[in-house]
Amino acid sequence: MVIKALVAARSGSERVKNKNMRVFSGKTLLGYKLEQLKRINVFDGVVLNSNDDEMLSLAKQLGCETVKRDQIFADSKTSMSDVYQNMAENFQGDIVVYCNATNPLVSDKSIVHALALFMEGGLERQFESIHSAHLIKEFMYLNGKPINYDPFNQPRSQDLPDVYAINFAVSVISKKHMIKYKNIVSPQSKLFLVSALEAIDIDTMLDFEIAEFLFKKNFLDSSFHS
Repeated sequence: MVIKALVAARSGSERVKNKNMRVFSGKTLLGYKLEQLKRINVFDGVVLNSNDDEMLSLAKQLGCETVKRDQIFADSKTSMSDVYQNMAENFQGDIVVYCNATNPLVSDKSIVHALALFMEGGLERQFESIHSAHLIKEFMYLNGKPINYDPFNQPRSQDLPDVYAINFAVSVISKKHMIKYKNIVSPQSKLFLVSALEAIDIDTMLDFEIAEFLFKKNFLDSSFHS
């Protein structure tokens, strides 16, 4: 059984220009993520799937495998289902440990834990995929109506129901199920909690600046990624 980490990164990010290759605490988001996955030493390989030659070149320099993605699967108008299926079909392995470069604060420990949970339960078909998640304790509305509390009997925020949000810092799924469902999330998924710090995902420049500040602050502690 071949287990590999997979990072997907395309050019043309819209909200944060050149996000994956933008200088982040002295390097790049992509560079840090690939270095982290290479360091963990539980994978049979680390793969970058990208349409961007500069990103692919960086991955090769860091000793990673590369897959050149067809431009059609890097177009923001292309369905993510088709993108996931294409990535899986071009993945040379059995188990996909999918990690986003835009989650720079997830620890090595959480990534290893995700794989261990999958190997314990996923192979016995207790579930088909596993995903990092965090709790949302907010007063939430949909179509003008509260969906997680009674406004006439308002609880404290800490007493709101546990609503889990998948943050995609790390997901684990078999190649065959990724192809079957055209997604990294399967109908039978298991979620595990990571801290709010690890859950940070960079979508906007504000996210980028906050993540970089926290990364610099925590990276000074050598135990941060262990």
